[in-house]
This record gives sequence, structure tokens and C-alpha cells, in this order.
Amino acid sequence: MPQDIRELANDPEAYAAELRRRWGGLLSYRYIGRSYASMDLGPVDDTVTLRHDIRNATGGILLAVLGIASPDSGGVSDLEAVPNPVVHSCQILDPGRDVRRIEIRSEVLKQGRQMAYSRSRIVDADNPDRVLALNEGQGISIGVPPEGLQKMPLNPIEVVDSPDLPPLWQVFGGSRRADNRWALPELTVDVASPDAALHIGPQFVILETAALDAASGVAGTDRLQGVSSHVMFMSRGKVGPFRVECEPMTGADGTVAVRAVLHDEGADDKPITAGSYLFAISA
Repeated sequence: MPQDIRELANDPEAYAAELRRRWGGLLSYRYIGRSYASMDLGPVDDTVTLRHDIRNATGGILLAVLGIASPDSGGVSDLEAVPNPVVHSCQILDPGRDVRRIEIRSEVLKQGRQMAYSRSRIVDADNPDRVLALNEGQGISIGVPPEGLQKMPLNPIEVVDSPDLPPLWQVFGGSRRADNRWALPELTVDVASPDAALHIGPQFVILETAALDAASGVAGTDRLQGVSSHVMFMSRGKVGPFRVECEPMTGADGTVAVRAVLHDEGADDKPITAGSYLFAISA
């Protein structure tokens, strides 16, 4: 199992080495091509280039990708604290079907001793007046790192766009099991945050995947565009496998809502994350 970096807080050199290893190996940001000036060496680049696998069946941007690109946990970096997300929400103004790159414009609203709040405006990087989505969220500090931590070299994964790219749920190890539930496997280091818990990236991906699948079942089509999402991180996922339970319901004017809960089966089936999703049927 991955090691909780907080166990190294009294050894600055070991802590820094482990943070470099974990940040450099974390799949979420590396695979979608997101860098963070607060953590990464090099020029500031708050853009993400969109690929086929980052879009849904209608060509719109996946909610999960917007969540990974802009987790909005209060703007606190791993160099300052051991951050954990609490709440994340996203509202779609424009699905961005013809957009090539997005730019994330983040704003810290408040940073307290433990709690922090931030929000982001996600725009078309080539036409910044075109707003695609609004994200906001809340995070909490669950630990204090040693002083003197430095920014780290980027370790991106070069992914060439192609219609043959695997879906994101497959990249993160997800699957639809024989019991018809979507799930992630037991926790591994490449999908674990430095505090040895399931990172938000795979959680966003498997929750939206399961919600889309459930919504398609009641809508009779997979041509669904996410309109909004609201995710609450209730407990840290420590063991796995992680199973999603969904409750879909139809609304007016071609909308479908899904409530989803992610469970840690290896930790007495504890519910760790709950999300609600709203989708609209597209022509």
C-alpha cells in the first residue's frame, strides 16, 4: 500500500524525496496534461489541450476532466500543507465541442488555518471571452509539511490524440463488473495522493462514468451532456476496490439526474464520496 507522507514530516529530506516521487508519478494531472505553477518548475501554463478521450459521446468536455483540471480545493499546494478536498461543484455554460484548448483562471476566495475556498472560470484558451464552465470548491489541510520544500520538475505523459485512445475510465483501471457496478481496483501509488488516499482524479472519472451509464439506461441514449455536478468527499479512500452505486431519475425537458456514491469495499464498504449529476439529452 502507498505510504502516508505525513509519517515523514519529521524528516525533511525524506519528505521532499517522497513528494517528488509521488507528485511525479501521479497519473491524474500527467495524463490530461495539466501543470500547476504552484508545484511545477517551468513557465506558467494554465491550459489543457483537448483530445478525443476527454470528450463525451456528444463531443462536449467531460465533467471529470474539468474537475481534474480545476479541483478547486482552496488553492493550497502540497508545498504548503497536506490538502484534502471537501466539496467540488461544476456548472457548464458551453460544452465546448469545437474548442481545442481550455484555460483555467482560478481565484482563491479564502484561506484559513485549516479550511480554504476557491473558484475557477474555465474559458476557451483561444477565445478567452467564451466561458465554458464555472467550478468552485472547498478543501481542508490535514497536515503540515516541513519547511523548505521546492517546486519540482514536470513529468508529463505524452499522449498523441487519436480516435483509438482508450476511455479515461480504462486508463485509471476502472471496469464495469459482472454485478453491473462500475469500480476501481485496489489502491496503487499512481492513483494515490501523497497522504495515501485515492486521488480526486480517478474518483471524478469513475463517478461520471457510472453516472453517464446509469443516465443512458433511463434516457435510452448515450448522447448526454453534463450540465452540472456536485461532489462531496466524505472520507479518504484507503484500500479498495472502490464501487459506485447509482440512482438515476428523469426530469423535465430531456434532463436526467443521477446520485452516485463511491464505496471503499476494503474498508467495510465505507461510503467515501457522494456526487450528484445533471445531464441533458443532445440531438
